[in-house]
Amino acid sequence: MAKAKTDLTGLYYTKIVKSLKYLEYSYNRTLKMPTNPATMTDPEFEAWDSFAARFARSSDIFLSKFIRAYILRDDPAFDGGFRDQVGRAEKLGLLYDVNVWMEIRELRNAIVHEYSDQDLDQIFQKFRKFTPLILDLRSKLSHASDI
Repeated sequence: MAKAKTDLTGLYYTKIVKSLKYLEYSYNRTLKMPTNPATMTDPEFEAWDSFAARFARSSDIFLSKFIRAYILRDDPAFDGGFRDQVGRAEKLGLLYDVNVWMEIRELRNAIVHEYSDQDLDQIFQKFRKFTPLILDLRSKLSHASDI
């Protein structure tokens, strides 16, 4: 059983690294684009849509899959909820601020709903704010003991 958990950690590590590559591409692509959908061209909105999907995917792989597998590898009896997992991840050095990562999770959950242009403008600005933190996972996870 421990071998399967180690394999899951490695699998999710590989997935998060790959997803971060595409997230970084979308992040860089949208850096100079407007965040207000009312002023975007169709190609700009499409770029933001891809960025949103990649943000959601990367944060979900890390927060919902990698962290759980990593914690279970460390403590097979762990049975906490999502907030407990994020708290444990902080103690294990995988992340530094539970509240920031909970906000990232809320943002990830929020993008599946329809919003006004004003709401999307604020959401897109938050993507820009939090993406560097998510991209920093590459170096943080590469130092997270042997994966």
